[in-house]
Amino acid sequence: MSDREFLRAFSALVAALGVFTAVLFLLAGFVVDKTSPQQQPDIRAIAERIRPIGEVAIGQVPSGGGISIISTANAAADDKGKGVFDRACVACHGSGVAGAPKLGDKAAWKGRIAQAPDTLYKHAIGGYQGKSGFMPPKGGNTSISDADVKAAVDYMVSKAK
Repeated sequence: MSDREFLRAFSALVAALGVFTAVLFLLAGFVVDKTSPQQQPDIRAIAERIRPIGEVAIGQVPSGGGISIISTANAAADDKGKGVFDRACVACHGSGVAGAPKLGDKAAWKGRIAQAPDTLYKHAIGGYQGKSGFMPPKGGNTSISDADVKAAVDYMVSKAK
């Protein structure tokens, strides 16, 4: 087959594919129902489906009710220990992560409370590793002042007595 014959055969193939594509477009135009208008999405229905189930408010109650989580660090300025606990300590002492005694668990706190308060402060500020778990220094948040850590310890101890 010469180059000229190849070019004719190739050109005929490309032309046939072009005609075939045009026929498919025409056929698709007849198949689609042109009498029905395009349906626009209902924006209000979509907004309702993706609406959040609650709101998070820091220091204020959301208008209209609903579920809210209010930071007590700002709301209860007079209770520094509770504010520090809610902000920094609740992650472990709220659920008992890494052997942390849960807030209000009198049995878990009994042996710890029997120690001198200075020992609890030392472990909370400097960190501690014991048989039952691990306490990182200042609960892993070194930006908390020693006085605030002590206030949080006093708060937790008061809830376990």
